[in-house]
Amino acid sequence: MISTVNFGQSPSAAQARLSISSSPQPSMSSSSDSPANTPTFDSNGVSIADSLSEGRIGSRDGSDEIVPKIEETELQLSDVKPEPAADDTPISPTEPVRLRRARGRPRIHPPRSPTAASKAAKARSKTGCTTCRKRKKKCDETKPFCLSCQKNNIHCEGYKPVEIWKSGKERAAEARRMSVEVKFELPPLMGGVETDVDRTLLQHFVSRASAVLSLHGDQSTNPFTRILLPMALQHEGLMHSVLCLSASHLCSQAPSQEYEDRQVFHRGKALHLLNQDLQRQKAGEGGTMRYEDSNVAQILLHLLHAICDGNTSGEYRMHMIAARQIALNQKSQNKEFQNLFDEFFYYHWIASEITSLDGTEVPMMENFSLPFEINPETAGLIGVSDGLFGFISKISNLRRTIRTRIDEKIEPIMDYEALLTAHAIDTGLRNWVCPQTTGTPRYTLSMLYRQATWVYLYRTTKKSKPDPYIRSAVDDGIKYINELPAEGWIQSNVLLPLFLMGCAAFEQDQRFEINRAFTGLMAVTGLGNITSAKEVVDKVWHLMDIDDPDSWDWEKIIHQKGWDFLAT
Repeated sequence: MISTVNFGQSPSAAQARLSISSSPQPSMSSSSDSPANTPTFDSNGVSIADSLSEGRIGSRDGSDEIVPKIEETELQLSDVKPEPAADDTPISPTEPVRLRRARGRPRIHPPRSPTAASKAAKARSKTGCTTCRKRKKKCDETKPFCLSCQKNNIHCEGYKPVEIWKSGKERAAEARRMSVEVKFELPPLMGGVETDVDRTLLQHFVSRASAVLSLHGDQSTNPFTRILLPMALQHEGLMHSVLCLSASHLCSQAPSQEYEDRQVFHRGKALHLLNQDLQRQKAGEGGTMRYEDSNVAQILLHLLHAICDGNTSGEYRMHMIAARQIALNQKSQNKEFQNLFDEFFYYHWIASEITSLDGTEVPMMENFSLPFEINPETAGLIGVSDGLFGFISKISNLRRTIRTRIDEKIEPIMDYEALLTAHAIDTGLRNWVCPQTTGTPRYTLSMLYRQATWVYLYRTTKKSKPDPYIRSAVDDGIKYINELPAEGWIQSNVLLPLFLMGCAAFEQDQRFEINRAFTGLMAVTGLGNITSAKEVVDKVWHLMDIDDPDSWDWEKIIHQKGWDFLAT
C-alpha cells in the first residue's frame, strides 16, 4: 500500500489528492483453498466483513476497492504550514515528500566520499619555525635555523620553546606559588655595590686585599680601610675603583669568570666616572688641573690594580704620570690622606726605576731624603719612611749613567764622578740607623731593605761574576727573609728586596732559598706581578751560568721581553 501526501497544497487539496491504492483483492467467495468460515482482514487488522457492515468499503467505477478510513488523529493537516508558491511545476503525487531542512549545524556530519576517506589524514605541523608559520610555508624544521628561510634569504626567527602541557589544577598551583614567591629587590645601600658578588668583593677588600698592600694588619690602623673606604662610601667612582682592585686580587688567587667579569665592569665604570669628574673640574692658576681627593685616591688605586693584576704592558705608567703631576703641584687639606698618597706614590715611583729603562730622577734632599716626612711607626711601607728609598733612587740614577757609557763604549765605565757617588751611597748605608723597634717584624724587614740596597749598589758597580762579598751579602739577606713571619701584612713589602737578592744569587743553594721564598710569597699575598718577577730572575740566572756580562742588566732583559711592570 503506497500513500502520497503533498504538504505544499491547501488542506482541501491535500484531501482531494490523497489516494490510497491497493492491489486487487481476491474474491470474497469461498474457494477450496481457504476454509469457508475463515475471516479476511485488511491491512489495519480490521475484519473486512465488519468494514462492509459499517459502510467503510465502497466501489468506484463499478469495481470493488477497499477505501481505508482516514483518522484525524493520524494527520493534523491544519498543523502543516503552506510552502511559499514557486514558479516550478507542482510536485507530482508520485514523487517522494521533500521536508524542509532545519536551520543550524547538523548533528551528524555528512559522510565523506570514499576517495577522501581512503586517503590518510594529514594535520598541519605545529613544529615549524616561527617565520615559516607566519608565511604559511612548509618548514624543513632544521635547527637552530631552517634551510627554507636561508634559501629564500629570509631572517629565521627560530622555534618556539616546547610547552609542557599542564592541567588546570597544576596551572592554578603554579600561579599560587608564583604569587607567593614574588618579592621586590632592595636598592643598593652603597653606590657601586650592586650585586651579591660586589658585596663579596667589598668584604674581601676590607679583610684581605688591604692587608697585603700595607704593613697594617689591623683594619682599624690600615690606611685603606681607615682613610680610603670612608671616602669611597661618599664617591661612587672611588667605590668602583675599590671593587676593581679587590676583584683583581681575587682573580690572581683563584681565577673565576664571575670575578673577572665584575673586575672589567667596575674598571670601566671607574674610569668613565673619573673622566667625567676631570672634565667638570677647571684648571687652577697657571693652567694646572687641581684634582679632588677622591679622584687622587682613584689614581692611586688604579696604580695598585696593575700590581694585583700582574699587568706587564705598562698600564700603570699613565697613572704614575698623573700621580707625579699631582705630587709635585698640589697638596691635600686632609693631612692623613696626603701622607698616605706621598708614601705610596713615591714608593712605587722609585721602585719602578728598578725594573724600567724609562726612569726619571726623583727630587731628593741633600741627605738622600725624600721631600716629606712620615712617622716610621705608622708608615704603611718600609723604605720610604726610614730613608732607604733615597739611596735606591741614587743607585738607579747611577745605573743609567753606567749603562749609557757601556752602550757608547766610553772608557772607563766607572769614571771619577761615578766612584764618588758610589762611595757616598756606601757610606750613607753604613751610617744608617734603623728607626724601627728592635725585635719586631718591622725591624727585620727594614734591615732586609738595607741589605737589598747594598746588593743593588754592588750589582751596579761591579762586574757580573761570583765573589765572596756578594755571596755573603745575599746569604745575610736570605736570613732576614727566613726570619719574617708568614702573615700577609708583613709579606706585602718583601717582593722588591727578594727580587734584588735573586738577581745577585750566583750559588745554587742561594737559588733554592730564593725559589722557596717566591713560592711562599705567592701563596700568602696572591699578587699577580710575582710570577713576572720570578721569570726575570730565572733569566738572570741563566745568563750568570753562561758567564754573560749582561746578566747585571735585568732592566734590559725586561725591555727585550716587551714588559713594563712594578716589582712591588
